[in-house]
Amino acid sequence: MDFIGAYSPDHIIFLLKGFWVTLKIAGISIVFSFILGAVLGIARYAKIPVLAQISIFFVELIRNLPLLLIIFFVYFALPEIGIKLGITWSAIVALTIFESAMLAEVIRSGLNSVHKGQMEAGRSSGLTYTQTLWHVILPQGMRRMVPPIVSQFISLLKDTSLAVVIALPELMHNAQVINAQNINYIIPVFLLVAVIYFVVNYLLSLVARRLELNM
Repeated sequence: MDFIGAYSPDHIIFLLKGFWVTLKIAGISIVFSFILGAVLGIARYAKIPVLAQISIFFVELIRNLPLLLIIFFVYFALPEIGIKLGITWSAIVALTIFESAMLAEVIRSGLNSVHKGQMEAGRSSGLTYTQTLWHVILPQGMRRMVPPIVSQFISLLKDTSLAVVIALPELMHNAQVINAQNINYIIPVFLLVAVIYFVVNYLLSLVARRLELNM
């Protein structure tokens, strides 16, 4: 094991560049997947015609497929039908598709956990269905959604490493590039990568606990 060589300034900078790509891909995917997941989850909860059926089909289909297959499909199969995306956007689209299905179920479950009497109380007070959903059901359901939503975000951050199969220059990809230079770098580099993932994900879990307590 060569810790000194593995942790040279050039290698550390190279890993940090990869980690920045990881954070960027994860951040964009989180935003898109949350928006799509919220639409699908609320549509299913509210039983909106057509949209609810589309949501059920999409969620059940994606949840039973491996993320790696979705990444391959987006990057290799879509160009065959004229939809060609770069490496970065292929990773973002694949992660968004996969994660939105997971978040849709989290959001639907969170809304369903609110007692039905709350909807009836809101409607009887003169609020419309939409107003009751927005002002009464969502605030109560959100408290229950926060931990699983953050858990999904943590999973998404870790899942960006799967994009190494399409050569996305994220953290794991750059770690493998360094390891290819010298077999003695493997353990030190992977230890450092593990520490980076652990620190970031642990901080996210602490944020989730704080949010849960304050809501």
